[in-house]
Amino acid sequence: MKMTGENRAEGFEITMDDVKNLIKKKDEIEEQIKAYHDVLEDQGVGVEGPLVDPEGYPRADVNLYTIRDARHNISCLQNDHKAIMVEIEEALHKLHAAEKAKQERDEAESQEEPMEEQVALPPPFARVDAVTYGSPASGAGLKVGDEVIEFGSVNTNNFQNLQNIAAVVQHSEGKPLRVAVIRDGQKVQMSLTPQRWSGRGLLGCNIVPVQQ
Repeated sequence: MKMTGENRAEGFEITMDDVKNLIKKKDEIEEQIKAYHDVLEDQGVGVEGPLVDPEGYPRADVNLYTIRDARHNISCLQNDHKAIMVEIEEALHKLHAAEKAKQERDEAESQEEPMEEQVALPPPFARVDAVTYGSPASGAGLKVGDEVIEFGSVNTNNFQNLQNIAAVVQHSEGKPLRVAVIRDGQKVQMSLTPQRWSGRGLLGCNIVPVQQ
């Protein structure tokens, strides 16, 4: 299997099967070389043994045609073996490069997913600009800078003013409210229960509207 010509055309992708096929052919070449070496050993001359007697005449005790044919084929097969070893090295290099490129693409795509989620988030209608330590808001995990996109039944679509939030808080004393905010570009959800505590109000935080 030659990797030259059309196989090396632009856009051709090396697969593990291609590498396995090359290795299989390499093994076949090595088997052929061994078979021809066995032929030479049977003749008792090997690759370098002389084919003439001490007087310079062709040896009569060996099959000269078989020996010359075996030596010629070994020479050709050794060249093929060198060539295919180069092809295997190139194929492995391309395969590793393709795997690395795939990993980089996968990493890039995984980094893009949070960005897509961020784009899909609704715009905030309020922002938390103060949270008192030890308050219900602090205990629920609310932080200064959180941008509110959901506060109980109040959301981006039905929010009109802060009275909407105040009404929900008054009617939900002792009951957990689902609150969703945007923090560092990500959606964060929490459960906030308005209740009496040592400070003022039922929440212990200050929320201001966001100018649309």
